[in-house]
Amino acid sequence: MSQVTNSILMIRPVHFRMNEQTAINNYFQEDLALKNTEINQKAQAEFDAFVEELRAVGVHVIVEHDDKNSDTPDSIFPNNWVSFHNNGDLAIYPMFAENRRKERREEVFVRLEEEGFVINNIIDYTSAEEEGVYLEGTGSLILDRVNKKAYCALSPRADEDLFIEFCEDFEYTPIIFTANQDVNGKRMPIYHTNVMMCIAEHFAVICLDTIDDKKEKKAVVSSLKQDGKSVIAITEAQMHQFAGNMLQVLGSESQRYLVMSKTAHDSLTKQQIEAIEKHCPILSSDLKTIETCGGGSARCMMAEVFLPKD
Repeated sequence: MSQVTNSILMIRPVHFRMNEQTAINNYFQEDLALKNTEINQKAQAEFDAFVEELRAVGVHVIVEHDDKNSDTPDSIFPNNWVSFHNNGDLAIYPMFAENRRKERREEVFVRLEEEGFVINNIIDYTSAEEEGVYLEGTGSLILDRVNKKAYCALSPRADEDLFIEFCEDFEYTPIIFTANQDVNGKRMPIYHTNVMMCIAEHFAVICLDTIDDKKEKKAVVSSLKQDGKSVIAITEAQMHQFAGNMLQVLGSESQRYLVMSKTAHDSLTKQQIEAIEKHCPILSSDLKTIETCGGGSARCMMAEVFLPKD
């Protein structure tokens, strides 16, 4: 069992824009004074450059194109609707925004099987949408795959009961907390855990300032430390620059990289960069348009494929 994989699924967008249905509780999104076609072209250019940077260090990136006939402005963030596991299971998740549900496509699984991956079993949680209950994949779930722990900040997009059901099905220990951010002077739930927390092999990057409850904060830190992770804390201001939205991946010759956006990288202090680089180099890419309109960053764009191979 490994925490990192060399295989990443990414979806190239065809209708990327600011999604009005997700802006309700994603406080990271902003509107750009550009036409949607222009926004989509900029996002495609950022996407292509990012894929090239990953491939240049030996990451196996499987690029699937979005369906031209669907209005799926957030399809660039596949990690919210699917997760892949090393026993050949995959999970499909219920999503808050109705127009995001069209992102779930069988063709993606066919493509992975063509690439030699084995899918044994599909665990489908999507019927929860009928009850207005959501759990948005590895946006909501931060998985410590080696220590079999799942961290989840509860929000309108991360239901506690469904999270516990996932943990029972996949045999993870649940670690539940609430993470808030300042929105117009109020503390509001952060929409996805993966904007405030990242777990790598030997360290975790986390915005502890968002966990207002002292007991919860202590429990999260002690769980990470118990598993031998160094804890690298970021501020709430850095989180707003997507410094929590990172993913460790495997390049060629077993080299690990911590992947993030240029915005996130630029927000880090010299000390934080040194703390990360003790473990692995940083790979960063300019994702400004995607971040501004999509309210998600590098980590959200990568669905890690842990499925076994033929």
